[in-house]
Amino acid sequence: MNEPAITPELIASHGLKPDEYQRILDIIGREPTFTELGIFSAMWNEHCSYKSSKKWLRTLPTTGPQVICGPGENAGVVDIGDGQAVIFKMESHNHPSYIEPHQGAATGVGGILRDVFTMGARPIAAMNALSFGVPAHPKTSHLVKGVVEGIGAYGNAFGVPTVGGEVRFHRAYNGNCLVNAFAAGIADSDKIFYSIASGVGMPVVYLGAKTGRDGVGGATMASAEFDESIEEKRPTVQVGDPFTEKRLLEASLELMGSGAVISIQDMGAAGLTCSAVEMGDKGGLGIKLNLDAVPQREAAMTAYEMMLSESQERMLMVLKPEKEAEARAIFEKWDLDFAIVGETIPEDRFLILHGNEVKADLPLSKLSSNAPEYDRPWVETPAAAPLGEVPAIGAIAGLRALIGSPSYAHKAWVWEQYDCQVGADTVVRPGMAAGVVRVHGTGKALAFTSDVTPRYVKANPFEGGKQAVAEAYRNLTAVGALPLATTDNLNFGNPEKPEIMGQFVGAIKGIGAAVAALDMPIVSGNVSLYNETDGSAILPTPTIGAVGLLSSLDDLIAGQPVDGDLAVVIGATAGHLGQSALLAEAFGIEAGDAPAVDLAAEKRNGEFLRANRKLVRAATDLGDGGLALAAFEMAEGAGLGLRVDSAETAFLFGEDQARYLVAVAQSDLQALQAAASAAGVPLALVGQFGGDQVAFGADAAPLAELSSLYRSAFASAIE
Repeated sequence: MNEPAITPELIASHGLKPDEYQRILDIIGREPTFTELGIFSAMWNEHCSYKSSKKWLRTLPTTGPQVICGPGENAGVVDIGDGQAVIFKMESHNHPSYIEPHQGAATGVGGILRDVFTMGARPIAAMNALSFGVPAHPKTSHLVKGVVEGIGAYGNAFGVPTVGGEVRFHRAYNGNCLVNAFAAGIADSDKIFYSIASGVGMPVVYLGAKTGRDGVGGATMASAEFDESIEEKRPTVQVGDPFTEKRLLEASLELMGSGAVISIQDMGAAGLTCSAVEMGDKGGLGIKLNLDAVPQREAAMTAYEMMLSESQERMLMVLKPEKEAEARAIFEKWDLDFAIVGETIPEDRFLILHGNEVKADLPLSKLSSNAPEYDRPWVETPAAAPLGEVPAIGAIAGLRALIGSPSYAHKAWVWEQYDCQVGADTVVRPGMAAGVVRVHGTGKALAFTSDVTPRYVKANPFEGGKQAVAEAYRNLTAVGALPLATTDNLNFGNPEKPEIMGQFVGAIKGIGAAVAALDMPIVSGNVSLYNETDGSAILPTPTIGAVGLLSSLDDLIAGQPVDGDLAVVIGATAGHLGQSALLAEAFGIEAGDAPAVDLAAEKRNGEFLRANRKLVRAATDLGDGGLALAAFEMAEGAGLGLRVDSAETAFLFGEDQARYLVAVAQSDLQALQAAASAAGVPLALVGQFGGDQVAFGADAAPLAELSSLYRSAFASAIE
């Protein structure tokens, strides 16, 4: 078959800059074939190579006594005691979800689940963090419905409970939604599987579903800005099949138990190319592939298409040759493809054969660990101007502005489409500070949360990065869990713009400071850049996914206030309104600085709450919307009214950090106050739960009326 001529236009369409193409010529000493151009394009794009971010990612704290495996593998591995580990990661599927929301989101879920079970873990929990444009935008409703439906359809059919996440709306996401998917699984800590190939002449085996033309060029597309040609990119979106993935999970875990696996890798971004290159590069080996042996579901596929297809539900393995028959029998039993498609070789080569022709012959190490790395110019985000005078608003009117907005309204419309209970180990469902899942067969449980406040990050990337980690720490603490570790999903605009790169650098510095101070190392993650449409960038959105451990379910804080309980705030309140949810939702004002994050206070106050959990009936962290929103949510969830003694705007809606709201029985208040005094922790009695009114000072409204608004606003905004 005649291959296209290598032209400047073709090079540009592959996302390669002229200097990068010259680098390719220097490496191989000749013009690349079309297939080779595609391979370089796939391996050197941002999604696979992290070429704009590697310099800064290396500065993140990634180790600790609890860390078994940090970044660099399919997912991070963290010790949870008793010879067990939790394996988790978060990854973006932003561009595909904007182009084709159902399949884009569904295959995002499928991909992150494979990252987890590729390492030998059975998935036990999923989350998602979603950012959409304003509800009035003509695409928003379509995107929300498609994304939520896609996540639910895949996760529910696969059989993993979705236990948490977040949904926000902002005009900055009008042309580029964000879909960040998280998954976690459990494995024995001495039975973790890695992707490092070893041994010369070992069979390279293709596992799972057949290869088609869906997703060809997907990784390159994910590393580009959007423009008016967006609809032309639809074929680059993968198509998922959760029932095949479920079979692949069971077959893979059975295969791992057989002792046949030397190394194994999910075929995700850039498909066969990336999985083969990464396994070979980590093991210091070359890889030879014969594409005639690749199982195909479409006729006359080219080498280029097979190497760059992102068809789902596929894995690549280096096999112990003496175990071939046993391994093949397992996959045939599960009605999945098992094909030897190549072998490991001693030379530093990536050799691709198809139809008795050499389609690619490249130095393998130059594709992965020696990919380009850039130190992009960056400028620090200017300090935010002082907030100035805040418009007057009544306390109840301010609360209505928040609970009537889709970003802060009740999210049952979303999570009721997810199966939160499959597996029968979910202890705390979505809607609480963090989801909690029992570690099956033990008395332990794991807590999961996902957090970021993009307004803060835009105003002050350093403090905003710190705050995302601090809020994750508080959400885990609020259910009684000890925070263990984090994964990050760093969503930003075009890194070639110094102001965008400055946001990235500032956020990384803040995240690094916070994970170090709070003992929550980053063990895995994903960078998603070029989230722009027609030159307009998203809000910087460095999502933090975090995992915490409950050594015993007796330590769980998951109660609800009862009539007569006292409302108590742990932590100091100064009334910071800069970049607050109140100003954004009630007045459309996004001004002032982000709240400062005192990491020592975060740690002290969190440790205090965990140490005194027996004295509180319910807890939540104070974040967006401040005390007013948190107190309303806690009371409304229990079907109770609420009285807060003050109606002052800054007191109610300020977003000072390092704070929790707890519901305390009257008989326990004195003991909690004494403990706080001894620990040097600020504690304030602010009101009481009960009745059928929500009252802030003298300003009050019926609970039923506010509850109706809160529970209907999301659906009203997007239906």
